[in-house]
Amino acid sequence: MKPQYLQLLIALTLSSTSAVAAPWTHNLYFENDLFADTDQSYTNGIRLAWVSPDIDTYLYDPELPSWLREVNYWFTPLYPDPENSKDNIHRNLVFTIGQQMYTPEDPDRTTIDPNDRPYAGWLYAGFGYHAKTQNTLNSVEVNLGVVGPAAFAQEAQDLVHRTRGIDLFQGWDNQLKNEPGFQVVWEHKHRLSKRPIYGRLSYDFITHYGGSLGNVATYANTGAELRFGFRLPDDFGTSALRPGGDNSAPGNEDPRLRKGWGLHAFASFDGRLVLQNIFLDGNSYQDSHSVSKKHIVADAAIGVAGVYNKWKVSFARVYRTKEFETQLDAQSYGSLTVSYSY
Repeated sequence: MKPQYLQLLIALTLSSTSAVAAPWTHNLYFENDLFADTDQSYTNGIRLAWVSPDIDTYLYDPELPSWLREVNYWFTPLYPDPENSKDNIHRNLVFTIGQQMYTPEDPDRTTIDPNDRPYAGWLYAGFGYHAKTQNTLNSVEVNLGVVGPAAFAQEAQDLVHRTRGIDLFQGWDNQLKNEPGFQVVWEHKHRLSKRPIYGRLSYDFITHYGGSLGNVATYANTGAELRFGFRLPDDFGTSALRPGGDNSAPGNEDPRLRKGWGLHAFASFDGRLVLQNIFLDGNSYQDSHSVSKKHIVADAAIGVAGVYNKWKVSFARVYRTKEFETQLDAQSYGSLTVSYSY
């Protein structure tokens, strides 16, 4: 059963029933380096995302309240529209909330380690737009939140560590100071090929490129994903928890809409040219701990995903290159995604 606030959100943002061509989709993303038997660097991330059914228009649908149409109008230059406007275009709204936390390697040190990254937390809410055709998906996402003690990263980590009987990190007094966070993310995905191999066995290949602008992170990125298996989902890939990574609601040919099943393996890559990373560069307007970041960073992931009835569950092992000059080793962590469509 949906919470009351979510029912209100749906009523305020969705257009008339006749405009609905896809289900409402809930996504839960959870990432943690304990999957890789470590507890450092990017140590935990969690995000909830709600992808709406299709709506007719972001601006003029009469079912949208006037205040929301005004907000949408402000973001008119950012609206994602597929390159081939002759194709049928389906649009979705995306709502997210999430938290990320970062820690240095030594949990017992109470003073700043100049050779290791700062303690940091990021708590945010996001609002985004999707526009898709059969083989393209354009996404715009605006994230607003806070970095610092107000992100409650220490409290969240301490709660989990106490519950699991793990020693607490002792250096959270040195975390980045409170600072409002702002981030605008744009990303384009393109399904280059989808080919049957034998029966329901097939593969597809999805590329992406985009970027982020804001005091939290400024970068350009590009990458791709290869999927291979039975009854591939009719969506745009199995993304790890990253800005712009939310995929659209399942399309008409998705097994989730036919109470079917599917199983596939996937491998993905994302490379970034990083100009700003507050979790390494430190606070924007206050003195804080910082390290010298690397400008080229890449993630590679390999995993498996299953679809059954209205559910999609995936797990990936993610490998990330070194992010700053004095980092001793590259990082690995696990990424779990659970989606439910109805």
